[in-house]
Amino acid sequence: MIEELWYKNAVIYSLDLETFMDYNGDGVGDFEGLTRRLDYLHAMGVDTVWLAPFQPTPNKDNGYDIKDYYGVDPRHGSSGNFVEFMHQANKRGIKVIIDLVVNHTSVDHPWFQNARTGKDAKYHDWYIWSEERPEDWDEGMVFPGVQKSTWTYDKKAKAYYYHRFYNFQPDLNMANPEVREEICRIMGFWLELGVAGFRVDAVPFLLEVTTTGPKEDKLNFKYLRELRRFLQWRRGDAIFLGEANVLPKDTKKYFGEEGEGIHLMFNFYVNQYMFYALATGDIEPLKEALEATRINFPTSHWANFLRNHDELDLGRLTDEQRQKVFARFGPDENMQLYGRGIRRRLSTMLGNRQQSELAYSLMFSLPGAPVIRYGDEIGMGDDLSLKERDAVRTPMQWTAEKHAGFSAADKLIHPVIDEGPYSYQHVNVDSQRRTPDSLLNWMTTLVRLRHECTEIGWGDWEILETNNAQILCMYYSWQGSSLLIFHNFAEKASEVILDLKDKQINKLIDLMRQEESVANGKGRHHITLDAYGYRWFRAEGITHLMQKG
Repeated sequence: MIEELWYKNAVIYSLDLETFMDYNGDGVGDFEGLTRRLDYLHAMGVDTVWLAPFQPTPNKDNGYDIKDYYGVDPRHGSSGNFVEFMHQANKRGIKVIIDLVVNHTSVDHPWFQNARTGKDAKYHDWYIWSEERPEDWDEGMVFPGVQKSTWTYDKKAKAYYYHRFYNFQPDLNMANPEVREEICRIMGFWLELGVAGFRVDAVPFLLEVTTTGPKEDKLNFKYLRELRRFLQWRRGDAIFLGEANVLPKDTKKYFGEEGEGIHLMFNFYVNQYMFYALATGDIEPLKEALEATRINFPTSHWANFLRNHDELDLGRLTDEQRQKVFARFGPDENMQLYGRGIRRRLSTMLGNRQQSELAYSLMFSLPGAPVIRYGDEIGMGDDLSLKERDAVRTPMQWTAEKHAGFSAADKLIHPVIDEGPYSYQHVNVDSQRRTPDSLLNWMTTLVRLRHECTEIGWGDWEILETNNAQILCMYYSWQGSSLLIFHNFAEKASEVILDLKDKQINKLIDLMRQEESVANGKGRHHITLDAYGYRWFRAEGITHLMQKG
């Protein structure tokens, strides 16, 4: 059975329920609030929403510490509210992807509480235990400088339990077939309620073989294929969106040799070189990263993004490259995190509208599906007074009214940004939707443009040489149609001269302006780009023009 590849041209909007819209006035976002904002997302052109975890949780890690996989946290409403939200989303043609966080549970989960009671407990073998403290107890931390160990002693169990993340998130034992069966039940439950797929959290850790002795580098990709088979059996067009920050040489294992693994994967590798290019104007490493992550199997696809709910991870860059990005986008120590990343929002890092447009136009033009983080469409800022990654998790700024129109409560889950140029009085949806040249209206135009440019999702691509070290030109072709998209990373205007005779291109039609470029007598096109400029063209060939005549 061949799945419908709807995700190839999806525009995905990432949001956290608790900070998006509070309807009942308790200071925490909920499904009723989100349901009432679906028309906003629909008007923007978003066709897929990715929801952060909303299940019952102690909420020590932004909801990623789940204590019940089969419900809705009371702060967000009820299961009935979720079903109504799904109904309204489907009415608007919006698909919903939810987080699948099954590498670990909360320590408060009944499974773990039972597992602690002894070796004979029903759920004891659902977790990973060691009676002796393993030699590598303080190695492999995901959050260095904050997380102290990966093995923690539990007094009640009289043993150490393994946790890749914080000590309140014990890892599930994926070697146990009962655990794997339960994960399928979890997936089946939410698929029956209408979700279109899952953003799979921490895929490499989900597949790793954990032992108390010497570490094995081997990952269990057979299990990934098992999950994919179950997903496709239950809903043929459902997808996995994988979080796997891995090197390009390893990505084929995650997609599968014949596309039997993850459908969509976040392109962390290209993301890091995008920011290097934006910081320095040097696009050669970005071009190399794009080539290194080229996909040849037709059902596999990248998800491109700029910022997300975590830090901007720069761990794949060289030390020298990372320091250049730090210097430009996160010079203060308070702006950095875990020694590898930046904990700022996109607009505050880039600092001006020109580069924000350049960055988003670039991301939308790369091979893959674009992912927008809530608030970036209006240029929201960050709150560096909040701890760690919470700096970029402030409430959505809807209006200039109290608490940015997010909530009527006196106390909020996170404080709104109420000072400086990024305060909700200056940056909000209400004012931008009434301002023709606002960032929000520009973003809406870009989303529509991406939907119209199906060549990006379906076509073949190549990078054309521009003879300018700071101008990137992407060329796409599909079913007789082609695109050329230019981005200028320099702080001054430039001109590109391209010879497109070998591609049979005579005319370039600008998709964002009322302009055309016709080849001169030598068959060359002269394309001018503003400082940090970008241009999208659809090409018309000589044969096509003759047919029209």
